[in-house]
Amino acid sequence: MVSRLSTLAPELYDPMASFPELVVLSSVMGFSIYLSLPIILRKAVRSRTITLLNAAAIGILVFLLADIWGDVAPILYSNSSSPYVADPTYVVVFAVCVSACYLALFSTEHPPGSRHRPQSPMGLAVIVAGAIGFQNLTEGLVFGSAWAAGAVALSTVVLVGFSVQNVTEGFPITAPLLGMADRRMGAIAAIFLLGGLPTIVGGVVGFYYSNTTLIVVFDSLAIGAILYTIVPMLRISFRPADPPEPTYLKQRLVYVGLVVGFLVGFAVNAI
Repeated sequence: MVSRLSTLAPELYDPMASFPELVVLSSVMGFSIYLSLPIILRKAVRSRTITLLNAAAIGILVFLLADIWGDVAPILYSNSSSPYVADPTYVVVFAVCVSACYLALFSTEHPPGSRHRPQSPMGLAVIVAGAIGFQNLTEGLVFGSAWAAGAVALSTVVLVGFSVQNVTEGFPITAPLLGMADRRMGAIAAIFLLGGLPTIVGGVVGFYYSNTTLIVVFDSLAIGAILYTIVPMLRISFRPADPPEPTYLKQRLVYVGLVVGFLVGFAVNAI
């Protein structure tokens, strides 16, 4: 969504773009992720509702994968005379960053010689927040660059479109924590900050410095982290219930939730 800023009509640009306004709008974008926090404050959530919401969160993450790839793909194929041949430098950066992020997360949670242990909901939430943070960092970088070029008359688009998008991005962070009896709100607020603050940091950096390689790096790290988080979330969603009839219903809820989450991500991104 942020990448579309540079394609807006010239009459929307004001050469008197100011840094304080950039910080305010970046803050609105970044901290709007907290609007999804009330979901986790609910004390009692039915197991079927948790199944459906977890699946919807996975659907949103799948859409984010497609959305991030849609942003990075034009860069990978931007310097080639053929649309089917990618720029080798960007391809190497992309492959290395995706693999490094995925393997680093796997090695951290599964050190050599250790026994398999269930992934903690809080740990999974941190990884999801980190992945979304990388993606928001690239959005901030592109937004800051566009703002430095004079894109001032975009407050409505930013306040409505970007804020709603960040709300949906915050929802996958809450999903692993649904139904938890012990929820430390200070820790949860810090996890949300991990996902939202990079938008502001990216906006400030992008205002003064624009670098395509950085966008590829952070988008690639986001893809690697999201790929890693989707696997355990799917495993939890498809875990058999007891007795068999609830298992059958649970699987149907997962399939429905995945589609709903994907369509929600698509609809919000179309704003």
